[in-house]
Amino acid sequence: MSIPFLRDDPVKPGEAVPVAPGVRRILCDNPGPFTWRGTNTWLIGQGRVAVLDPGPADAAQLAAILRATEGETITHILVSHTHRDHSPGVAALQAATGARSHGFGPHLTPPDQGGEGGDHSFTPDVRLADGAVVEGDEFRLTAIHTPGHCANHLCFARDDGVVFSADHVMSWSTTVVSPPDGDMAAYMASLSKLAAQDASLYLPGHGPPLPNPAPFVAALAAHRLEREAKVLDALRAARRATALALVPPVYGPVLEPRLVPAAARSLLAHLLKLVAEGQAARDGESFEPR
Repeated sequence: MSIPFLRDDPVKPGEAVPVAPGVRRILCDNPGPFTWRGTNTWLIGQGRVAVLDPGPADAAQLAAILRATEGETITHILVSHTHRDHSPGVAALQAATGARSHGFGPHLTPPDQGGEGGDHSFTPDVRLADGAVVEGDEFRLTAIHTPGHCANHLCFARDDGVVFSADHVMSWSTTVVSPPDGDMAAYMASLSKLAAQDASLYLPGHGPPLPNPAPFVAALAAHRLEREAKVLDALRAARRATALALVPPVYGPVLEPRLVPAAARSLLAHLLKLVAEGQAARDGESFEPR
């Protein structure tokens, strides 16, 4: 099943663009192979506002947030997860506004154990468990713990069907799942958890808003299962292989060289899931089918 990605996104960085009742989007100017055009910061409510994902430590993005909320009060700073393109901007925004930060918790994987991509400086003032409710004058958000991309990842759901899906579901691309902080079994379970929401609109961490998300989420799940089947077939053909060695037979010869390391991390996540399910065995960096 092909995934109907949305890649028509004319929004300019730094502009506050209304996308749903009581929601404005500010695109950060931090493009890259995994951020695409940049990180989305969401302004939720008017008058007394929550800011979701201030982004990286970026002076221009901070200025854009403060400019867009001039005459308003930022009451909450929410963090979906502690990757460096989402949470480092919290410190400067707190210094400017005094608002408290809210998130699941600090980054869960130490740098020496594979957590080098995390923002280890962030610890929320308020920790949000799964199902916790954050309320303001004009918003009510329910935190949904969705590990997979990042162990402390949260999505946030409004009662009207708007879901801030952060990096668990992005409209422009599939999500990177890189062990050990990323976990493919957890990602698939979280995808099912999100699919159970009666959502009409996803507002992702990267890419444009995603209306009618149910078919998109179904396509994402089908894609992952198809990829898992290819991994298992390739492992059976090789009899013994590392994740990196499985990249060519699984992804084909057209994959850009710069994406090969990320692809290998994704395949490692699939292989670890297969090990947990008893379909493969691990010996150091190598895997064998069972």
